[in-house]
Amino acid sequence: MAGEVKTFFLSSEVVPFAKTGGLADVAGALPGALRALGVDVRVALPLYRSARSGNFPLERVIERIEVPLGKWILPSSVWATETKEGVKVYLVEREDMFDRPNLYGNPMGDYYDNLERFSFFCHAALRTLEALGWRPDVIHCNDWQTGLVPALISGPYRHSPLLSGIPSVFTIHNLGYQGIFPAEKLPLTGLDYGEFFHPEGVEFWGNLSLLKAGIVYSKAITTVSPTYAKEIQTPEFGLGMEGILHHRREVLRGILNGVDYTLWNPATDPHLAENYYPGKMGGKKRCKEALIQEMGLEERLLQRPLLGMTTRLAAQKGLDLVTEAMEEILALDVGMVILGTGEDYYHKALQRAALENPGKVAVRIGFDEPLAHRIMAGVDIFLIPSRYEPCGLTQMYAFKYGTVPLVRATGGLEDTVRPFDPTTGQGNGFKFGPHTREAFLQCIKEAVRVYEKPDLWRLLVLNGMKEDFSWERSAKEYIDLYMSVMGR
Repeated sequence: MAGEVKTFFLSSEVVPFAKTGGLADVAGALPGALRALGVDVRVALPLYRSARSGNFPLERVIERIEVPLGKWILPSSVWATETKEGVKVYLVEREDMFDRPNLYGNPMGDYYDNLERFSFFCHAALRTLEALGWRPDVIHCNDWQTGLVPALISGPYRHSPLLSGIPSVFTIHNLGYQGIFPAEKLPLTGLDYGEFFHPEGVEFWGNLSLLKAGIVYSKAITTVSPTYAKEIQTPEFGLGMEGILHHRREVLRGILNGVDYTLWNPATDPHLAENYYPGKMGGKKRCKEALIQEMGLEERLLQRPLLGMTTRLAAQKGLDLVTEAMEEILALDVGMVILGTGEDYYHKALQRAALENPGKVAVRIGFDEPLAHRIMAGVDIFLIPSRYEPCGLTQMYAFKYGTVPLVRATGGLEDTVRPFDPTTGQGNGFKFGPHTREAFLQCIKEAVRVYEKPDLWRLLVLNGMKEDFSWERSAKEYIDLYMSVMGR
């Protein structure tokens, strides 16, 4: 049945061509899983500098297409390549828009012309389909950067012989990014004020929101975990969009993200000091030894719990709890390793903690993929105390690496982590509810108590390593959704 489905998958970032976060991981892995199940899936993204300079065999497949941007017509060309899974990828070229050092902005803030850049990309993606003469059954859009597409098909492209009537699926990866721009910029999108700029359309508190465009005009909406799909319909998590999301709740569903186990698997991971798996766990201890040495921590921590985080250093990720409770956490005779980049306040607070606690706390500011893998393998407990977390991938990586996740019960963390019960031996991690220092600290104390009972800890570790969050499960749910919006 899936072999009858043709899907055009649009994303502003896709691994391995361009990445700033989890969206790229999803957009890199899900199409491959769909193709393995027989879907004819093709992907489109902008031709950024990172893709242009990467080691990818690019072939120009469209010499020139005319792309509207407001009252202007700008030429573009389209390049193509394939992923290792055989998924065809189209990259939209326009040097002045996409050949930049970063994807969305710089340390000063977002690029001032992001509305122009991603409106252009949305139009160019649709013009690419027209130029190729390929009509997909479904267009799958991801986050605000592609949210314009469902509205364009409802408006300017409704009479296109090729595109008219194609249903769209819109996935919200993080409601915190809403693509909000001044109302006076609406003509640049190609949408008509009278038809589209109103509270039931793209208008959002007097501004224009491309995220809202995707929510309102798509045939179905997904987000990246069942719990997050419920949370975003509430004032606490809805960020102003809860009303429209509740209104469209009949077509909103949560589909949990998957994990690419070809990249995240301790049995084959090339970044580790020694590989390991459930039947050969000596490598886990060796990875902890190597991490302690690499990060300059005290050797005696080999016998004590080592806590780790690889994350964006921001309040959303719970760094306020970590910094506030640092002294009490360390009083439990544990070590801590943190890798990430983000808000300057947390950079300084964590660096200060490392200076004040040499041998106990190690902090690296920046992005280092191999080190992220070594931390995942080398620590005992992985902290994810997020205020909100649409899905979360690191807790799924942690399970596979025999590292026990300790999380706040929100979004995908709530859906994937089951509290460990020492009396029954059931469960795969630790979980706390209120986003408070007291609840966080109590949960860490509970984890340390279990760690100090080696037989129980071994059972907990193996429970997690048995979990399977492969993309095939998620891909099957998306195929069911595609079939439903196609009316099958």
